[in-house]
Amino acid sequence: MGFLKKLSDSEPEIRRNVIRRMKQFPAAWIFVGLLLFISAGTVKWPFAWYFLIVLVSVDLIGLLFIPLEVLAERGRKKEYVENWDKVLGTLIVLSMMVIFLITGFDYRWNWSADIDSGMRIASIAVFILACALEIWAMRVNRFFSDVVRIQSDREQKVCSSGPYKYIRHPGYLGMIAYYLVTPLILGSWWAMIPAFVIAMLFVLRTRLEDRTLHKKLPGYREYAARVKYRLIPGLW
Repeated sequence: MGFLKKLSDSEPEIRRNVIRRMKQFPAAWIFVGLLLFISAGTVKWPFAWYFLIVLVSVDLIGLLFIPLEVLAERGRKKEYVENWDKVLGTLIVLSMMVIFLITGFDYRWNWSADIDSGMRIASIAVFILACALEIWAMRVNRFFSDVVRIQSDREQKVCSSGPYKYIRHPGYLGMIAYYLVTPLILGSWWAMIPAFVIAMLFVLRTRLEDRTLHKKLPGYREYAARVKYRLIPGLW
């Protein structure tokens, strides 16, 4: 009820964009479910249901922690998106679709050697931790967006709290881990190929976004001098 109260008390534009974002959640769940079960040729696929249950649960729990203004940013129609990010964003979405299609076909035709339940359960745990890291990043960074754009319309400032004290792009680290363990949860070694493609796309996106923020966001150069690593402490 606290979320609904905050939503009803928010500014009309924020409320409108949050509602748009909330409509995107069930659309995404249904879309992922269709990709999985149509490609598998059956709904009798236990780990696909486990995956969807975890995905829905994480999204709903996230609503308790993510600020309304971040949900509004992710639900709004975007302006000033970097042109290169439009291309990368499209490639990431297409690769995500390929992951779910391959896992479904793999389940139908048994392409992969069996992935034991222990590894799948461990992968679910990593999936939840990856989502938790992304939610943490969204909670502390009110300018967290699903696209790369300098949010001059929102007077964007550098975030240096929470996980941003340790790496400059914690949300991307969470998403990379999220996609790398998804094929393991769903039991497909072959789907690791598009998962690695997504990981590489996020590494490229991190590099390009970092360069953009150095050039266009006041204070970012000083922040980057303090927080040395983009994704992995001690490595890069």
